[in-house]
This record gives sequence, C-alpha cells and structure tokens, in this order.
Amino acid sequence: MADTGRVLSLGLPAGSMQESTIELFRRAGWPLSTSRRSYEPSTGDPELMARFIRAQEMARYVEHGVFDCGLTGYDWILETEADVIELSDLAYAKQGAGTCRWVVVVPEESEIRTLEQLAGKRVATELVGVTRREFAARGINAEVEFSWGATEAKLRGMVDAVVDITETGISLRANRLRIVATLMSTTTRFIANKAAYEDPWKRRKMEGIALLLEGALRAEGKVGLKMNVPRSALDGVIGRLPALQNPTVSSLSDPDWVAIETIIDEAIVRTIIPELKAAGASGIIEYPLNKVIP
Repeated sequence: MADTGRVLSLGLPAGSMQESTIELFRRAGWPLSTSRRSYEPSTGDPELMARFIRAQEMARYVEHGVFDCGLTGYDWILETEADVIELSDLAYAKQGAGTCRWVVVVPEESEIRTLEQLAGKRVATELVGVTRREFAARGINAEVEFSWGATEAKLRGMVDAVVDITETGISLRANRLRIVATLMSTTTRFIANKAAYEDPWKRRKMEGIALLLEGALRAEGKVGLKMNVPRSALDGVIGRLPALQNPTVSSLSDPDWVAIETIIDEAIVRTIIPELKAAGASGIIEYPLNKVIP
C-alpha cells in the first residue's frame, strides 16, 4: 500500500498470543520487529502503527478510539460488552489454528457432574461477566468470583469449580481435572472502532489487512504443486489431485505436453507425489504458500 501520510493504529494481543500473532502478520506481509522491552513493534509499513496490549483490554480500547482496530478474542468482546465492529473471524490460537473453549472444571474426584450442582458453590474465573450471565440464564445461583491468575490451583481447597480457557485440554488432564461443561467457544476477532470504520481510508486499510490475514490463515497446512504432464496422461493425473479449486492447466511449447498447477494439503504430499509420478507427471515442484486469496 502506498504511503499516504496517514496512519492506522492497531492493537495486537500481548502474552500467550503474541508469538503466533507475529508469525501470522509475517506471513500476511507485515514482518513485525520487536524486542523484549518494546510494546511498539516496527511494522515495516509507514501507514500502520502497532502496539501490544493484553487481549482482555483490547475491545474497550478499540471502542473508545485508543486504537482504530485490533485483535482480541470473541470472549473478551462479550466480557467487556464492547460496542465494536467485527471485521473478521481469525481462527488461530497460541498453538496454531483453532478454537479455544471456556470450560467449567472440577477436580477428578469431585462429586459435581452437572452445572446445576454448582448452585450455592464458589466458582473462580477471569471471565466473570460471561460466567455470571451464563449461570443466570440457566437458573444457577452460584458465587462467581474474579481470579487474578493460577485459576486451576484454586481447585485444591479454595473453590468448588473454575471456569478456565483451554485449547487442547492436555493441561487439564495432566493436572487431574475434569470438564463438567463448555460455557462458550471463542476465536480471535479483528475488530474496528465504529468512527474509524466510517473513515473511507481507514476502512480500506483495515479491510486490506483483514483480507491478507485471512489469506495467511487459509494457506496454513497447504502447499503448491507444479508439474508437466503428457496430454495422454492428463485425465489420470487430474483424477489424483484433490485441488482447492480446479487445477490450472496450461499449454507448453510442445503441443503433446501441458503444465498443471494446483494447491493441496501438505499432509498428503508424501502420498500423492509418487502417485502423480506413476500416472505420468514429471518435473514435479512443491513450493510453500504464505497466502491463499480466493
């Protein structure tokens, strides 16, 4: 994008999401450069000023115009009840692409098996507002208190249950904890301040960022393949290609040959390349992808 002299302010999630966010922006075309002591990374884009803050605070800062836009979890938008515009649903987390869940957790030995059994019990969580509203909607009168951290540790003699976030559930099982119920699922959202979104230049800039971030996520786990194929073997080769869309087939200088280009899941490359070779393809090239824009 050309340098217009204008600047878009962007909030990025600090903490556990920071490294995966840096990697996502790198693949989208913004190589963020930062240091351990800096909260304001260089973006390599004179039109984009970024700052890392806690995801829990992001939606409010965007709502109030401190940032024009930002990335935060859908859970924190609901928790703060922030009035913002959601530009994009970006399904990535600290361990890669995916969705996280806020779950009600008890020790394995607990007698609590249902949410209703938490009536009159003490529950600790960082997501207090959402938890209270969910419990009230189910008619469960539990004492929900805010947790400043180390929430799981409070299950040993301090509270009856906790509501905590999990991506894989591995940590919960390792600590001999049991999930009673899932309160909500959440993904990272790209959000915008309403006034900033009404500015045509800022809107175009934000929509361009969203497009490239989505493209970077879409490219995860996929690679491109190029190959040359005799026309006589074309149908057999194409029949072995599970393409994102129909593969591109181009004529070569030799009328008896064509070139094929396609996108496939990286997980099947080791299986499909020998099959393509056996079907008649040659000059097969595999290459990585940073973005896939439909």
